[in-house]
Amino acid sequence: MRHSSAAANPVVDSYERLEFFGDSVLGLVVAQYLYEHHPNWDQGMLSKAKSSVVQENPLARVALRLGLDQHLELSPSEEATGGRQRPSILADVVEAIIGGIYLESGLEVARWFVLEQLDSDLMRISTGDVNPDDYKSKLQETAQQLWRQTPQYRVIHEHGMAHDKRFHVEVLIGDESLGEGTGRSKKEAEQSAASDALQIIERNRRAREMAVDPFDN
Repeated sequence: MRHSSAAANPVVDSYERLEFFGDSVLGLVVAQYLYEHHPNWDQGMLSKAKSSVVQENPLARVALRLGLDQHLELSPSEEATGGRQRPSILADVVEAIIGGIYLESGLEVARWFVLEQLDSDLMRISTGDVNPDDYKSKLQETAQQLWRQTPQYRVIHEHGMAHDKRFHVEVLIGDESLGEGTGRSKKEAEQSAASDALQIIERNRRAREMAVDPFDN
């Protein structure tokens, strides 16, 4: 799976076009499943439920479970900055896989794959738990506890055609960058950046706990 950073021509040499196509297939499959299995839910509830499943973090978990991160081809710079574990990239790869399955084997096989891989998330929302992961709220609580400050979000750059925009967002405390993320909307990119920041904060916390004092006998 060749990331655009490693492609001489991203249009023909990367998985971006398949990702675009697979995103639509994914949305169709999940929307049909929710429509058929929850006849008493109104449009608002269906929309919230779909957003809870068709988003970065559930898809990234699928990618890791299937080992897709090991099949990524990244540029050296993207590799060095943690691209292989970045949720936005992992989610995009799953969408590309879905697109490829549809083109190779048709809608029914693609439907089976989507429902099989997202089964636990679909079961979760059947209980009415349709709130997407709110990493911005979690980060705000953490930042208030640690620094008594509120995180600020800044768009670093945006690219893509009008129908397929991508936003790259940075989250800061003061002048210090806590994390970065990408998404198809500013809101999605901010959630991705908040998730990245929370992971970094947690890794730093664990590193401090594991540090051994050389003078401690």
